[in-house]
Amino acid sequence: MACVDPPRLLAGLDEAYRLDRVGHLTVHGTMPALRADELVALAENIDLRGRGGAGFPFAKKVTAVVEAAGRAGGRCNVVVNGSEGEPSCLKDTALLLHTPHLVIDGATLAAEAIGAEEVVIACHRPDVEESLNAAIAERGPSGVPVEVSVTPDRFVAGEGGAVINGISGAPAIPNGRKIRSSENGLGGLPTLLSNTETYAQLAVAARMGALPYRSVGLPTEPGTTLLTVGGKYVMETPTGVPLTYVLELCGLTPGQGVLVGGYHGKWLDPKSIGAATISRESMKKYGARLGAGAVLPIPEDTCPLGETARVARWLAAETAGQCGPCFIGLPALADAIGQVERGGGQSSIDNVRAYINSVRKRGACSHPDGTAGFVTTALDAFPEEFESHAMGAGCGRPTIGVLPMPEETQPLALPPGPAVAPPRAERQQRGPMEKLLVDWSLCQGHGLCADILPPEVLTLGIDGYPSSARMEVPRQLRNQAVRAVRRCPALALRIEE
Repeated sequence: MACVDPPRLLAGLDEAYRLDRVGHLTVHGTMPALRADELVALAENIDLRGRGGAGFPFAKKVTAVVEAAGRAGGRCNVVVNGSEGEPSCLKDTALLLHTPHLVIDGATLAAEAIGAEEVVIACHRPDVEESLNAAIAERGPSGVPVEVSVTPDRFVAGEGGAVINGISGAPAIPNGRKIRSSENGLGGLPTLLSNTETYAQLAVAARMGALPYRSVGLPTEPGTTLLTVGGKYVMETPTGVPLTYVLELCGLTPGQGVLVGGYHGKWLDPKSIGAATISRESMKKYGARLGAGAVLPIPEDTCPLGETARVARWLAAETAGQCGPCFIGLPALADAIGQVERGGGQSSIDNVRAYINSVRKRGACSHPDGTAGFVTTALDAFPEEFESHAMGAGCGRPTIGVLPMPEETQPLALPPGPAVAPPRAERQQRGPMEKLLVDWSLCQGHGLCADILPPEVLTLGIDGYPSSARMEVPRQLRNQAVRAVRRCPALALRIEE
């Protein structure tokens, strides 16, 4: 659905379930070509930002890649992050299923502008893969090569570094240290990595021009945005629209509160909801951000604590398994919330806060911080519910499961025609082998890691400590390396590329 007239990203879907190449060109017209400087200028003029969470300016990404490519002999790549691993978000899936050519247009426009060697679109759903391959086949072999890469359906697999790793054939987990894809991305080359909706917005803006694009939305945040409302409705709205109006269009009410930004987001109370609008600036006033565009109201007939506990358990299970605060701390945090549910007294709430503090700013990626933030915002939004459960009274409401969890997806019914793209050469494994690293400041020489890993990976010195701080891990032994990381009582081991 859309509340912008006429819709832009969702144009044509009132008459067709999926826009094939002919339908796409009929609705949107042909795509112009832009130089790199023109691409940067357009992105700056419309203040195009990433729509996957962080909201980083797209023009700065392009500039960084162009500069890095100049130092790398002009070589670079483009990656579309369509790995929507959070069950509360469906907007990118909707684009890739129903208007795949719009996304491909934006990606190839950028690729041709910066001279990229290829475009790779990462996704995890089989129906999305099928839709994209059909779209590639409909376009024929022209321009920058476009390829689809299937990555794991995991929450952490949607992080930028994890996407690059997954495409490259390495485990799709975040890097343990900051690596800028604009300098060292796919194949070790500078890579323009951005979210599915970002490229679709670029394709619309390139056709319209900056001034017509800015005619909708706020002057400071022009254009439209896609939202996933209630975990099942995808809608396009201009920026600046009241949050309550968005809920109303979907037949929903604010209820007890609205979670904005998904499972690493922020709960807004009913008073804040009444004043909030769909904009970065408005959300910032309440310590929130739109993130990947998830808007999740919680109705009056479900238990907020129970809903929080469900999501916390799922987030704990989504750990990348590469650092103690994540694979030890998050399950402990989820268990502590369960103790509150079961009437564990004030000490159980104290335990929740203690585990929140124990994982913050200690993870190898942002997952521990994001999960701790989700629980913190629930504590702040529903203090009476947490206290009533802790003291044994409860809130008298069941947990009906309104916050979405992963479910089986239905395959897309594609129109007649080629179902898959022409055969492509199998992608070569890219990137160096993973390494097991020892933090000497933590290692206490327990030697348990040597009980799990074979001597060709890890041996102990005469003092009982690992003989090396960096050990290459063959792919077939990665599971054993993960077990060694988890078993280390001092949390002195981690896996990195």
